[in-house]
Amino acid sequence: MLNDWSNYLLLTEEEIDLERGVISEEWRTRRNAGFRMRSQWFPIVFEGSKWAERDVIGDLDIIKNFDPETLRSFYHDWYRTDLQAIAIVGDIDVDQVEEKVKDLFSKIPAVENPQPRPIFEIPEHDETKFVLATDEEATNSSISIYIKHKATPREDKNIGYLRDDYIATLLNQMSNERISELLQKGDPPFINGSVQVSGFVRGYDAAYISATANPNKEDEGLKAIYTEAQRIVRHGFTEGELNRAKVNLLTSMESAYKQRDKISNDQYVSGIQNYFLEGEPLTDAEFDWQFGQAILETITLADVNKLATDMIVDKNRVMVITGPNSGVEHLTKDEALAILEDVENSTIDPYEDTAEAASLIEGELPGAEVVSSKKLDDLDAVEWKLSNNTTVVFKHADYEKDQVSLRAYSPGGTSLLGTNDLYAADMLPQFIGSFGVGEFDAIALRKVLTGKTASVATSLGDLTEGFNGSSTPKDFETMMQLLYLQFNNPRFDEEAYEALKSRYVAYLQNMANNPQKIMSDSLQLIATDYNERTKLTTAEMFDEINFAQMEALYNERFKDAGDFTFFIVGNIEEDVAKEMAAKYIGSLKDLPGEEQWVDHKVRIPKGITEKKIEVPLQTEKGTVIILIRKELAYKPVSNVELDVLKAILQLRYTEEVREKEGGTYGVGVGSSSNQFPYERKTLQISFDTDPEKADYLKSIIFREIEKIVAEGPTQEDLDKVILNMKKERDQAKEHNNYWLNALYNDYYHGFNTDAAENFDNILEELNTAQVQKFAKAFYTDADVVDVVFLPKKAE
Repeated sequence: MLNDWSNYLLLTEEEIDLERGVISEEWRTRRNAGFRMRSQWFPIVFEGSKWAERDVIGDLDIIKNFDPETLRSFYHDWYRTDLQAIAIVGDIDVDQVEEKVKDLFSKIPAVENPQPRPIFEIPEHDETKFVLATDEEATNSSISIYIKHKATPREDKNIGYLRDDYIATLLNQMSNERISELLQKGDPPFINGSVQVSGFVRGYDAAYISATANPNKEDEGLKAIYTEAQRIVRHGFTEGELNRAKVNLLTSMESAYKQRDKISNDQYVSGIQNYFLEGEPLTDAEFDWQFGQAILETITLADVNKLATDMIVDKNRVMVITGPNSGVEHLTKDEALAILEDVENSTIDPYEDTAEAASLIEGELPGAEVVSSKKLDDLDAVEWKLSNNTTVVFKHADYEKDQVSLRAYSPGGTSLLGTNDLYAADMLPQFIGSFGVGEFDAIALRKVLTGKTASVATSLGDLTEGFNGSSTPKDFETMMQLLYLQFNNPRFDEEAYEALKSRYVAYLQNMANNPQKIMSDSLQLIATDYNERTKLTTAEMFDEINFAQMEALYNERFKDAGDFTFFIVGNIEEDVAKEMAAKYIGSLKDLPGEEQWVDHKVRIPKGITEKKIEVPLQTEKGTVIILIRKELAYKPVSNVELDVLKAILQLRYTEEVREKEGGTYGVGVGSSSNQFPYERKTLQISFDTDPEKADYLKSIIFREIEKIVAEGPTQEDLDKVILNMKKERDQAKEHNNYWLNALYNDYYHGFNTDAAENFDNILEELNTAQVQKFAKAFYTDADVVDVVFLPKKAE
């Protein structure tokens, strides 16, 4: 196949014409607000360069009407031997593969008198350029300052170049930390912001200063983010910041080195590709770890500060403001430049760094006894019952050498809450993570965790509440300490609450303009039959949430560890896991009573629900979304059959809708099997297309399902799907997360998904007649939600 692509594509008119439709639909799918605004600001940022005209897909008129000979000439001129390389990575016989490559590719003739590959320069400029790009569908105002610099030439990408890359990484880490701190306090001056140094386009790097502004406060956002950039330029960073950044970088490098056996073939190929195309150094994991340790010791504060002053300058600078084209006041060029000048002439204090205590928990914990221990032979795991009624399940797994994963759940979730509390419950996991834990706010906590890889996050779903955590083996105890604190000493920080709330409100304020949000909200309401418990995420929802309510909800849902089950999977010894579980999980509170989730009877509408909804769209695009749901038993056989059906339909839709009809860039097919609160199976099918073709292409979607119901799938399609599912399963087993999910499913759903009888044997015995039988059982009398979103017609 590679050999064919390299030189022997036929490029027949028939195939070209079929592909015109696919590319036209890709063009349609990509045309969102961000893409359209980019076409407005690219000509200014890259003025005088070919980059200014760059469009990944191109003009729709050209796509539909170009002469096939033009494409053939392009293929001849640029798909040629001197511009190609072959990267092969895998479990192969190197000599045999090398011989095969030489045999195949040496026969390809070199192009005579080849055209030189062009290098596109961007003209320099002393003045600061300005561009305002707006769109009806844009939801937020963003300010970006690009400061362009020539990148390191290919011939100079040596050891010194690698050292410079580490310096840039440290600068970006420290800048991110400062802005994260700013966003935790008071009334943040912008929703998000960054000051970064990175690659830009081929041949160029850039300093990048950006902020997503609060509505109608572009001036405040620009002033605040540019002040942070100037604070770095004038005063640099502190030794404390640099030391923390180095420790954190070394920690991530060490973890990458320990897990070098998990580097994917794609990652290796990507490195080879970057070496061939841009001369990026091609190194291995051993070199990266040894070199990284040595080179970080040589990097000084002066090195990092010099990079900031070299990159953040007023030459080759372009300011880009993007946002809605109505209902918002945007900065003018004169106003924006005046703000830059004002900041440059103002007094800016240095950043004040603070040191933090190193211990998360003071004093001894009571712990608990392990009252029973049970081997789970089928999963090579062990269950411990602790004297505080918690259940802990542990499995040693070293597929990821430097990883330990934690998962915990308890029945109940938001199903035990009234409708008035659902808004606060939906937002609780996002907010609790910004509060810190125990005596440490989020800023102090990050400093305490310098050099440690450990985190614990809260989850609150419809039917369960819980925690998800991860750490390295050496930081396993730190993760357990964080878990203990989230239970027994959670932190509620009203200032952090107000800061994050203001950012959410600002972000959501203009989301009503976003067609994707309109579609998502509409589908959510329709698919739940407009149930009162269906809550949409809007700026107005925060009028019904308050800090005290969120604190009360957290304490109510996470007050009792006794009905929690904890799963620990990773590269630690069993005795260590047992000791830490008894100490930290064993010290959690156990209260009388047990909880169970409540079924509020939120259901999809019965029968067939068809709707056509007009949405304000700047691009003529139709979006088709189909939900098919049937109440069927949650059993291993039917679960696998649904996944097989989904994958077969994906093949059919690619062939029929994309390739034969050229009607869409791609059809998405998803499936889910659920056991609680009621047993059901769901298919979701979606695609974008020309509005005029939506109904016709939708008929093909149903036709292909009905064809499988009537005739079954082809053996060829079934064989492809089974082979791919086996491959994906084998690959998944090489990761700790597979085993964490297997343990969870064993306890929550009541069967071992890893057992051969629950997957492998089912696939082995599956035939086309069985798939047909399942498809018929699933599709006959299923509930269907069939929604087509179309552009709103001009009045």
